[in-house]
Amino acid sequence: MRKIGILTSGGDAPGMNACIRAVVRAGVEEGLEVIGIRRGYAGILPREFIRLQPRTVANIIQRGGTFIGTSRYPDMLKASVRKRIISVLHEEKIDALVTLGGDGTFRGATVLAKEGGIKVVGIPTTIDNDVYGTDYTIGFDTAVNTALDAIDRIRDTATSLERLYFIEVMGRTRGFIALHVGLAGGADAICIPETETDVDELCRTLRDRFARGKKSGLVVVAEGDMPGGAMELAKRVSSCLNEEYRVCVLGHVQRGGAPTARDRVLAGRLGAAAVEALLHGHSGHMVGERGGNVVLTPLEATWKNTKELDPSLLKLIDVLSR
Repeated sequence: MRKIGILTSGGDAPGMNACIRAVVRAGVEEGLEVIGIRRGYAGILPREFIRLQPRTVANIIQRGGTFIGTSRYPDMLKASVRKRIISVLHEEKIDALVTLGGDGTFRGATVLAKEGGIKVVGIPTTIDNDVYGTDYTIGFDTAVNTALDAIDRIRDTATSLERLYFIEVMGRTRGFIALHVGLAGGADAICIPETETDVDELCRTLRDRFARGKKSGLVVVAEGDMPGGAMELAKRVSSCLNEEYRVCVLGHVQRGGAPTARDRVLAGRLGAAAVEALLHGHSGHMVGERGGNVVLTPLEATWKNTKELDPSLLKLIDVLSR
């Protein structure tokens, strides 16, 4: 193996640049040529390739996003397109791919490996932290801290005006961000897709908090909790409690910004591990971190298995919010 490609696909996440940096420097250290592929899988057919060297990736460890660009590429579902992509990779003598992303990214990599004999190793980079096979994904810690900073500020105004706030965080299908932000931010309740939100029960919880002397409240809502998100939930709760409320949707601000130290360290560790895995003949795997150790998980297992939330954290929020 002499030449490897690296791409970022799907949604961006803080720490992607730090991970690219690690792959490049670890690869060059082992005598490999590293090629950056712009715009993910979409950049392969037009051959949007950049030769990456240690100086190319200097001064990017602190930058959010991905400097080689990312995109979603539905054409990967077409067998004819995949055949052309495989042909281009072989023509360019790219022996292996390191793919940064989540579920969709890993599915694409798996198909290329099966149909074209391309060696692939995935690195989990998504703020949702919903990838099976790793305790944390690159970008999750930054997203949580970004949302937490906003919630701390909202708490100030909620306390000053004695008002109930509903704060919507990202999480279309999973509630990892909401759960961690809610616990760290001292929320009165969290609403996540994994559990059905009982509006009547939520109203009783908030009414109980107010009866205990609370003058304001914070409810953290994952965007996929119910149709209409935090706005719809707030309207239903308000009609029950007759309390003034405000809704704050944090949105894509959670995807940007400089990665935290934790995400930078994880990015460096997994980036180097991906190169090591390829050099040891591993393919069709994702590198992750579990229990403080770097582990390999078959790519297919990352989407066939569901990563579960820690139920003890749900109980802890209820206890600590009283």
